[in-house]
Amino acid sequence: MDELLQELRVILPGVQVLFAFLLTVVFSQRFTALEDYQKDIYFTALLSTAFATIFFIAPTSQHRLLWRQHARAQRLRLANALTIVGSLFLAVGVSCVVFLVADFIYGSATAGVATALVAGAFLVLWYALPLIQRLLK
Repeated sequence: MDELLQELRVILPGVQVLFAFLLTVVFSQRFTALEDYQKDIYFTALLSTAFATIFFIAPTSQHRLLWRQHARAQRLRLANALTIVGSLFLAVGVSCVVFLVADFIYGSATAGVATALVAGAFLVLWYALPLIQRLLK
């Protein structure tokens, strides 16, 4: 459990910075110039990052609330699952942000390629490789 909480202490600040950045974007003067689909992608990024934050903080909160309740194994399984779901939300949020920025700077075609590369990297490095390792063990 302690290892998982240590990992979350490293991940969470980055997620919170991304969420804070997304909160400020809507108040910039150029936000109104975004197309409707760009606003939809922005909102998806915002919600995904908010859910990532919720899922990443949940194990810490549960750890504190269930302290000395003799449910360590249950808490660890739940914390692991919550962290995996949080990482999925984070991957979606980051991919959306990459699309938004690339689309704003270079256009939809380049944004699509950049987003596909980033999403592919998430899929391979965060999910496929560990699952392959697990199957080969």
